Amino acid sequence: MPLKIAFLASDTPTAAAARGALVTRYGNTDKAEADVIVALGGDGFMLSVLHSTQDLPAPVYGMNRGTIGFLMNEYSEADLQERLSDAVEEVINPLSMEALDSDGKIHRELAINEVSLLRAGPQAAKLRIYIDDRLRMQELVCDGALLATPAGSTAYNYSAHGPILPIGADVLALTAMAAFRPRRWRGALLPKSAKVRFEVLEPEKRPVMADADGRSVKNVIQVDIRSRPSVAHRILFDPGHGLEERLIREQFV
Repeated sequence: MPLKIAFLASDTPTAAAARGALVTRYGNTDKAEADVIVALGGDGFMLSVLHSTQDLPAPVYGMNRGTIGFLMNEYSEADLQERLSDAVEEVINPLSMEALDSDGKIHRELAINEVSLLRAGPQAAKLRIYIDDRLRMQELVCDGALLATPAGSTAYNYSAHGPILPIGADVLALTAMAAFRPRRWRGALLPKSAKVRFEVLEPEKRPVMADADGRSVKNVIQVDIRSRPSVAHRILFDPGHGLEERLIREQFV
């Protein structure tokens, strides 16, 4: 029996045209009733689809119609039912972010790739870091810092010279961006169960924003981050092209 597919596309003309062709060929089902959700776009759109469908039972299969496609499969209109039936599933747990801003408001978001703190003014940020309620760094002067999942370790984390993590690793990457003091500090590997707290020092003079997969909070003074194992994002990949293979291949480019 054919799988019931829901096709979702980004706003680009290329993705919209692909959706039209696929719907004509395979039909379209409401995402709440679908067996599989097919996302057409780039990695940014894939992240937004994963967030918006996290409470639905269907896994997500991405096809690249954007500029970056680390989380996507190659685009093809042919044999889609067979590809979906043969696809390999990867399960990813996101990070939860709880950010307190200078007005006393708490903002809660989930991040599949990373939670980052970034300076929001001309001066470097000053951060204090606690791991599992224990002070580990009294003062980090930097452009920013981030905590990345294995799935997100090849994204912003890698650009900031953080390590690439195997997809099955129960660790998180804590990486600094342009650390000024301690000058040689490049970050740390933490157990997946770790609770990380950033406190912003001198927030009025050195404002900081927090970002969880593109959803930003301005003027934060404290950010708590931890893995959320109760949320499981199911992503489908063509055989031989899953996240483990992509993570290894990325290191030998």
